[in-house]
Amino acid sequence: MRGFLNIPASAPALRDPAAIESTYRYWRRHILITLYLGYALFYFTRKSFNAAVPEILASGLMARTDIGLLATLFYVTYGVSKFVSGIVSDRSNARYFMGIGLLATGVVNILFGFSSSLWSFAILWMVNAFFQGWGAPVCARLLTSWYSRTERGGWWAVWNTAHNVGGALIPMMIGAAALHYGWRAGMMIAGGLAIVAGLFLCWRLRDRPQTLGLPSVGEWRRDALEITQQQEGLGLSRREILRKYVFTNPYIWLLACCYVLVYVVRAAINDWGNLYMSETLGVDLVTANSAVTMFELGGFIGALVAGWGSDKLFNGNRGPMNLIFAAGILLSVGSLWLMPFASYVMQAACFFTTGFFVFGPQMLIGMAAAECSHKDAAGAATGFVGLFAYLGASLSGWPLARIMEVWHWTGFFAVIAVAAGVSALLLLPFLRASSPRPSPLWRDSLHCLPSIAPKPGKFPSRSRTFPQAWQRAVFYNFA
Repeated sequence: MRGFLNIPASAPALRDPAAIESTYRYWRRHILITLYLGYALFYFTRKSFNAAVPEILASGLMARTDIGLLATLFYVTYGVSKFVSGIVSDRSNARYFMGIGLLATGVVNILFGFSSSLWSFAILWMVNAFFQGWGAPVCARLLTSWYSRTERGGWWAVWNTAHNVGGALIPMMIGAAALHYGWRAGMMIAGGLAIVAGLFLCWRLRDRPQTLGLPSVGEWRRDALEITQQQEGLGLSRREILRKYVFTNPYIWLLACCYVLVYVVRAAINDWGNLYMSETLGVDLVTANSAVTMFELGGFIGALVAGWGSDKLFNGNRGPMNLIFAAGILLSVGSLWLMPFASYVMQAACFFTTGFFVFGPQMLIGMAAAECSHKDAAGAATGFVGLFAYLGASLSGWPLARIMEVWHWTGFFAVIAVAAGVSALLLLPFLRASSPRPSPLWRDSLHCLPSIAPKPGKFPSRSRTFPQAWQRAVFYNFA
């Protein structure tokens, strides 16, 4: 089995410029579509349980603290799996690694639908969390391999909306299935769709451009910063790359701390939002889940705005946009909490704005981690900050359920409001950064390429020697 999971060897290099151009454009488009579909289905099997929570509570199979316990177990397991899988996926065949993970989550969801005891629920949901970690690190590695620094913000944002598409569709699908056939049918439907999508991923995904005989994306696009990043760390072992660019990288650690707090807010709204609507407004399951759909719809738009804005308005700097969105989280959560009157329309609007602002930092912090690490450690860096993110998300499970038992929904909103405010404060140091300048060495790497005309607008208007501390320079660019 391990044979086909090994990272594939590079194919003989293509020499025809027209063939390189057409092959690159074809596979960039198809890989993005495949990643998008695959990750949306990962979300189906991840949030299927949350969408069914009100129905499960009504059936008496679980208490509220049991729901919180499963959420905490899931998030801790998923965070650890995402980190470990990030390290492993950097040296694995993305085509099969992600596909097998999605297949496994589908099988687990179907088995969950046949279960009835708390212990079986807990074990199956931890197994689901383990295989859920096989998705995002692969996506991060392929996005950094197929899209260069000057364009990555926009394309990463497009992929990131797969969270929202999956998160918006699954509550409505599970809610409708639960009303007509019971929550078990909804879990099985989500699992069956994931199995089909997993097979599709194994068929359509490809690994790095070099496995198809293509040059690196930095060379193809003449992206100075991308080429400089490729040249950094040449000759280092795998262990040295992880130590230097991930474990001892202070910017990775700061991003990880921010991610903890952003995910407290995101997971709390996502996991408890439908129950909040059901209890405070007395609406049915479909109507309550539609508010969560508004949260995901807001996130869809917010992620696109954040990615486009960081590329176009701030020249690839991620810090200003991150801070703007973090402040927006605090304001929108405060509006949801302190609204003087409760109506579905106003509450749904607040869910929308909260999603809009939450998914900006959710997307940008993950991308920034990949950009400030080494090219060969993108999955590990994303997995590392993801570990912290889901440790934060785990706090929205059992610990938050205990808080709500004592302080009810007031305690709930107080916790996520504090998390939003502190996350904004942690992002303030990034505003002091300045943009890096590429090294003249990047020009030398272009001489070995086929004679493809340089693309306009890809060269920086000013140049000076790229700082020797490349980590600091890359940090400056995303900050």
